[in-house]
Parts: sequence; C-alpha cells; structure tokens
Amino acid sequence: MKKYYLFLFIALAVGFTSCDDDDDEPETPVVPVEEEVITTLTYTLTPDNGGADVVLTFQDLDGEGGNDATITGGTLEANITYSGAIVLLNEQENPAENVTEEIEEEDEEHQFFFINDLPGFSVAYGDQDENGNPIGLATTITVGDAGSGTLTVVLRHEPDKEAANVSAGDITNAGGETDIEVEFPITVQ
Repeated sequence: MKKYYLFLFIALAVGFTSCDDDDDEPETPVVPVEEEVITTLTYTLTPDNGGADVVLTFQDLDGEGGNDATITGGTLEANITYSGAIVLLNEQENPAENVTEEIEEEDEEHQFFFINDLPGFSVAYGDQDENGNPIGLATTITVGDAGSGTLTVVLRHEPDKEAANVSAGDITNAGGETDIEVEFPITVQ
C-alpha cells in the first residue's frame, strides 16, 4: 500500500510541475497577410518589326464573384518576336493603385507563368529578382505559324522558385497561391 501512495505522490508531483501557466504571457495576435487586389491586367505586346502594339486586357472591377470580367485577346503576326510588358492595377481604389509597383518591390515573392497551346509559340522572361530568378513583368514572345488558341497568364504569390523547372516557366512544381489567372484568346495570322 505504501508503494501505491508513493507512486501516487510522485505522479501528482510530476503532474503539477509539468503544468505551465500560460496566462502570464499575452498571446501574439495573428495578423492576416493581405493579398494584392488586382482588378485589371494589361499585357502590351510590341512587335520587333515596328508594327502596331497588341494589347491583351483583363478587367473585373467588382472582383471575384460579381459581374463577369471583360477579357480582350489579340491577333499576332506569325513568325515574329514581340516584347511584352504587364501592368496590374487595383481600380477599386481612387485613384487606381498600381499593383505592378508592389510586385516589383516584392519580386522574390512573385512569378508569372505563361501557358499556351499555340504551335511554335514561346514566352521568355525578360526580368529577374535579386536572386536571379524570373519575375515575368517583362517578356519576349516568339510567335510561330498561323493558328489560334489561348495564352494563360498566371501570377503566383510565394512560389518555390528553386523547385524543378520553375525558373524555366513550368508552373507544375511552383506551389504558392494564385493572385490572378487569365486566359486570353489568341489568333496568329
């Protein structure tokens, strides 16, 4: 019986000393990270042969879940090269907030991906973050033969830029969160 009381005494002593009173320390509040609000994406493509710019646009002023977005695709010339520049805006603010500047400031946390189903069509990055990884605000597009299809532009927040093939523009292993994804109809003639 003495062993029982001794065991009980030791168990209670260990139990009381292992309990920690956390009431003395205030809890640190969790501050949610506010993601970028992007209502407008403009992708301006300037042909290297001196022709007219092609401007691809996406606009959704009331945000996701409201009225349908307006998407304008474009017609590109076959077998030439274009320089591309992306501008992002939050037009829910007055004046409109230039989200492009935020992407440039947080370049290590963002990367655009360009997915297409057009023959001979490729997109190369023209800019990089401080670590030499691609961003995608500036691009070079090489257009192949005539045809039609789609060009999907995806902006990822906090992708794993060191993952396999991500720096080459492959979104498969990128991870992160999608800030915006737009599918542009493209005609090549």
